[in-house]
Amino acid sequence: MNKPEKPSSATTPVAAGFPDDLEELLRAEESDPFRTLGPHWVERDGKKALAIRALRPGTRELTVIWSAGQAAYSAKLIHPAGVFEAIIPASAIGLASGGAVAPSAYRLRFRFADGAEFETYDAYAFPPILTEYDLYLSGEGSDYLKYEKLGAHVREVAGVRGVHFGVWAPNAKRVSVVGDFNSWDGRVSAMRSRGASGIWEVFLPGLDEGALYKFEIRSRVGGELGLKSDPYGFAAELRPKTASVVYNIDRYQWKDSAWLKARAARDWLHSPMSVYEVHAGSWRRKVEEGNRWLTYRELAEELIPYVKQMGYTHLELMPIMEHPFDASWGYQTVGYYAVTSRFGTPSDFMYFVDRCHQEGLGVILDWTPAHFPRDAHGLAFFDGTHLYEHADPRRGTQPDWGTLVFNYGRNEVQNFLLSNALFWIDKYHIDGLRVDAVASMLYLDYSRGPGEWIPNAFGGRENLEAIAFLKRLNEVLHVRHPGALMIAEESTSWPAVSRPTYVGGLGFDLKWNMGWMNDVLQYMSLDPIHRQFQHGKLTFSMLYAFHENFILPLSHDEVVHGKKSLLEKMPGDDWQKFANLRLLFAYLFAHPGKKLHFMGSELAQRDEFWEAGSVDWSLEASPSHRGVQRLLADLNRLHVKERALHEVDFEWSGFEWLEVNDAAASVLSFLRRARDGEEFVVAVCNFTPVVRENYRIGVPRPGFYREILNTDSKFYEGTDIGNSGGVRAEPFPWNDRPYSIKLKLPPLAVMYFKPQRD
Repeated sequence: MNKPEKPSSATTPVAAGFPDDLEELLRAEESDPFRTLGPHWVERDGKKALAIRALRPGTRELTVIWSAGQAAYSAKLIHPAGVFEAIIPASAIGLASGGAVAPSAYRLRFRFADGAEFETYDAYAFPPILTEYDLYLSGEGSDYLKYEKLGAHVREVAGVRGVHFGVWAPNAKRVSVVGDFNSWDGRVSAMRSRGASGIWEVFLPGLDEGALYKFEIRSRVGGELGLKSDPYGFAAELRPKTASVVYNIDRYQWKDSAWLKARAARDWLHSPMSVYEVHAGSWRRKVEEGNRWLTYRELAEELIPYVKQMGYTHLELMPIMEHPFDASWGYQTVGYYAVTSRFGTPSDFMYFVDRCHQEGLGVILDWTPAHFPRDAHGLAFFDGTHLYEHADPRRGTQPDWGTLVFNYGRNEVQNFLLSNALFWIDKYHIDGLRVDAVASMLYLDYSRGPGEWIPNAFGGRENLEAIAFLKRLNEVLHVRHPGALMIAEESTSWPAVSRPTYVGGLGFDLKWNMGWMNDVLQYMSLDPIHRQFQHGKLTFSMLYAFHENFILPLSHDEVVHGKKSLLEKMPGDDWQKFANLRLLFAYLFAHPGKKLHFMGSELAQRDEFWEAGSVDWSLEASPSHRGVQRLLADLNRLHVKERALHEVDFEWSGFEWLEVNDAAASVLSFLRRARDGEEFVVAVCNFTPVVRENYRIGVPRPGFYREILNTDSKFYEGTDIGNSGGVRAEPFPWNDRPYSIKLKLPPLAVMYFKPQRD
């Protein structure tokens, strides 16, 4: 059913002489509907009686059905706005005067003007569900499982099944749950205020999964009336509709216990990690069915086998939280606790993650705690005040994206975000979060000119509240979910991003190496004849490679908005473009750091990423494109198989230059060592289209050096120039090494060699 996009509460004039305490109720401004509605002991004709009052506009008759004996009591319409009252003598229902009335003691039977009937238990007969301790933790900001308290939860109370709703709106005068079940009328299901906590709650009996709902909020400030989606809602309608949907996320039966147990004990920093970044809406589409998206379950059947075949260890999904605008790719999140309905239900997404784990694949999820959009149904101006965001635009707005910035200094806002991070790992078994736009959180002057930002208490540019939040987030998450990864997309030189908080770091496990990415792509885009003058762009990364635990990203950000695809960034004719791209990928896998690249790059896609399109799978029929795909699969397998390529990514003991200064030839060579220090792989990179004969490289020990990869192999559609499977080291000292190997370097290519023991 379509819902009103604007609040629909009506204002009904109060009849003359009507009790004063009902005036605000009828104007939908009552902050405590329970003091009027529901069961109340009164005195009638000198005797105690139970008065049961209900408000339901449009009702013609109301009958109270007393459960014991099914006695029926007609209610009197005491106001034309739809207020009814039934008076039941205490003696008739066997209750002591003033005694407690069980929530399930009676039901309300409404008959409407069209003759339709509706029977339900009375929402205003049920006591509060949230405890004082819950409210205390919320105010303190330490309710790490807040998603189990607020939002919409199907549960049984006093033997009655229904939905409990909770929302934080401290500056509201009145909050109601509205939906199809009450004709989107804010007068019908007004919530109970929990005082200074700012939390409102109500239990609506008889409601169940699938119900559409929003919160209608009348603000104390200016009396503004807003209609908001649930900040803690687990599901939502498909855009452009914006209602939240009641959903029970606890009924999925997981089958990944073995994976979770192993994950908790896994040392990811010394394990292979090659990440395939995916936009779920455009990895593959059903063109024959109107170019529709794949569902989560279809992705499980098609994406997982492909990723396994290609040898990746992890999938990274661009945000799948609910968002209104397709072209934001999910980064302008509205429903922080809701998987987007574009691809299916929460259970469908759980199935996808479960299948990944059963197939040995980790799942990383992009997460956006840096900013949120201004959409009217979202967090912005939530209760008629700047609740989640800063009021001052110099702190509360993000100029780059036209979004709003969270107020990290507010306990409840920190709690919202912290519990959200835990939620995805707890309820969806996600293996890690890649935190988007961390730099914008750390600096108060991020993308701001003079006069456009407010210094911190010490006069500096650091956002002290955001820093404290990130540290706390990483501490709590790692304690509660050992083995889960926290990855920062941080593009500045902020120190110790991936170092523990107890040594002054931010506490992340990994950080995207944006400097390496920018330098290597700039270098690779040069005509090879000019690369000799920019040799430092390749070697500079090793000056800081071990300052952080880096992941090397060739992400979606590098193949959009006119930046060209990776293939089209490469110079020269098609032969050189493909050779350069193969060279880039092999260099990436040899360089210290974990690996990530975006979907479509493994096929050397010519087009940029477009969220409404798909990876061009027809390229698999092209030998040149297929050659790059084969290379990526082999690189992934080598990355997992060869301990030297993944065990020591973050220390100098895992890396050694062999040839770093040959800028004139644009050749680099280095070796990667395993943790035992004995096993190693030699990588030799020729960044020019020139075949170099008799090129000598110093090596640490004798023996036969088997060629385990050559990007110029015919198998990858190269020219097949190489060294006939390997070379034997000679006792000829070179570059301070006691032995050396003499090689034939293929053009625009990388070769890996592994010494064999004689």
